[in-house]
Amino acid sequence: MEKYKTIDNWRFEWNQEHEFYECQGAICHDNEHDEIPEPELWEAALELEQELKDDGYVAEISYSEKGWVEVAIL
Repeated sequence: MEKYKTIDNWRFEWNQEHEFYECQGAICHDNEHDEIPEPELWEAALELEQELKDDGYVAEISYSEKGWVEVAIL
């Protein structure tokens, strides 16, 4: 896998140990005050997920605390 992928000015870094691309954005909150990813970063992750699928990979996006988004290769 490429070390970095840039989508819409978001730089995703490949994490070899966990087999996913990751990128951190701002911490945002929904109406219930739960942490959610920055909307523009989420859109970029959707584009990266589709790019990986178009290349023949099975990919899935998710997010975690502190604004992190991951695009995993399954």
